[in-house]
Amino acid sequence: MPDTRPAWSSQFAADALTELRAIGPLGEITREWAWGGSAGQGVRVAIIDSGIEPDHPAVGGMVRGSVLVEYDSRGPNQVRVIQEPSARDLFGHGTACAGIIHALAPAAELYSVRVLGRQLSGKALQFAGGLRWAIENGMHVVNLSLSTSKQDYFALFHELADAAYFKNIVLVSAANNLPAPSYPSLYSSVVSVAAHASKDPFTYYYNPSPPVEFGAPGIDLTVAWLNRGTIVSTGNSFAAPHLAGLVALIRSKHPELTPFQIKTVLFACATNVTGG
Repeated sequence: MPDTRPAWSSQFAADALTELRAIGPLGEITREWAWGGSAGQGVRVAIIDSGIEPDHPAVGGMVRGSVLVEYDSRGPNQVRVIQEPSARDLFGHGTACAGIIHALAPAAELYSVRVLGRQLSGKALQFAGGLRWAIENGMHVVNLSLSTSKQDYFALFHELADAAYFKNIVLVSAANNLPAPSYPSLYSSVVSVAAHASKDPFTYYYNPSPPVEFGAPGIDLTVAWLNRGTIVSTGNSFAAPHLAGLVALIRSKHPELTPFQIKTVLFACATNVTGG
């Protein structure tokens, strides 16, 4: 993939955030409390992307289901959802995201929702259909390393993001790699993520100037790719699954938390908030 530097990858201010965290009950939320001892057990993570290569060593045999979402003008919501006997990845992008999530939450169950083709392209309605499937099929976390910038779909994805929120499903979305609005990353109910240059998977930052809320590793990363291989690549796409993996750890240890509360935990444990 081309080595284009993503937007919103600047440094994040620390002093004021660290001071804020020390005030009141936020000071009691630590990383040990948030996810210490968790491996993501019992959490289902949907990866809406180009698919997952199920026998790639980076995903550890944790793919538990797979669907293909195809455009169908005559189908419900203009898509057709096909259960696949085995997951497959036509590009490598989805496997990269799955590998990052598995590295952080090795016991989480992974679900491949294939909406992108060999050119890493697909229709917004396929994307929406994949998200709708994840909401209707009991996922706990959804990784969205893709987006649409078409204003025509603002309301549709907003409706789906709200439906996920009220079903206690956490959506984690990559910000657009270009400085332009994209959906669903701009919705307040979604955990939006851009890339920074650290290679430590547990180093992530809260951004005090939203709409992009968090920064995670995503620049010059070695990621899983097709044919059990790896590549070095850059993009906000690879930052989002770092947060999705952490959310899986938190959901496993604290299943009672709502998406809003999980966002608060992510804020309290961010590297520039803890001063770490």
